[in-house]
Amino acid sequence: MGALFDKIAEWLKGILVDAAMDNLTSLFESVNQQVESVAGQVGTSPANFSPDIFNMIRNISETVILPIAGIIITFIACYELIHLVTEHNNLAQLDTWIFFKWVFKTFVAVLIITNTFNIVMAIFDVAQHVINQSGGIISGTTAIGAAELETVKESLEAMGVGGLLGIFLETFILKLMLRILSALVFVIIYGRMIEIYLMTSLAPIPLATLGNREQSQIGQNYLRSLFALGFQGFLILICVGIYAVLIRNFAIGDNLIAGVWSVVGFTILLCFTLFKTGSLAKSIFNAH
Repeated sequence: MGALFDKIAEWLKGILVDAAMDNLTSLFESVNQQVESVAGQVGTSPANFSPDIFNMIRNISETVILPIAGIIITFIACYELIHLVTEHNNLAQLDTWIFFKWVFKTFVAVLIITNTFNIVMAIFDVAQHVINQSGGIISGTTAIGAAELETVKESLEAMGVGGLLGIFLETFILKLMLRILSALVFVIIYGRMIEIYLMTSLAPIPLATLGNREQSQIGQNYLRSLFALGFQGFLILICVGIYAVLIRNFAIGDNLIAGVWSVVGFTILLCFTLFKTGSLAKSIFNAH
């Protein structure tokens, strides 16, 4: 009778080991794919992310917003000219250099808004280059291979039926949490890109203020916000890379039960830090 129970226990143990390993294998493969997909998505420029949306935003900006920026530049140019005249005692102290300076500033201001999209895309090209270079390094150092999984399998085979049942349920919960995390990353990445498109659509107006000393803070803050949005993708990639490293450490650990619950905590922590990447990037670039 005892031999029969031992056979049943061995049979259940084999099923639970295979089920737990299947959960862990799919979990770790999902983490590897997640790091690679995040690197590809956040490293995509707005023009390549959705060409149709980008073309629509560009047409709206150039046909609707650009004329408004032209009016702002005209007002600023007139204000600057009046200020120069009054500053030099109504031309009583005439200096031809001031008019050359005024023409040059106006020319530069017009040049900036006529190349608005080139300037904006240059900012995101810089951020994209940094993200793509970092993505290759992070993907290579966080990948969880077969050797780690084999170590986990040996640890599972040394456990009893009760412990294996607990590991199976915990890894199943982890799989569900990772799917929720994938949806969260999707929302954050697409939300960031929509914010980029919204910011880009109004680009000519803040850039039109760069020609005036008093109002140039608007344009400077706008450029800092663009840099913050661009490098937010870098922070998202770093967060996911750190998460993958922490899970990899769990994979080669000895105490599987404690490790599984550590991964649950890591997942919750990652969700929190992903939401903080936007405010952190803005604080780094002093954008508000």
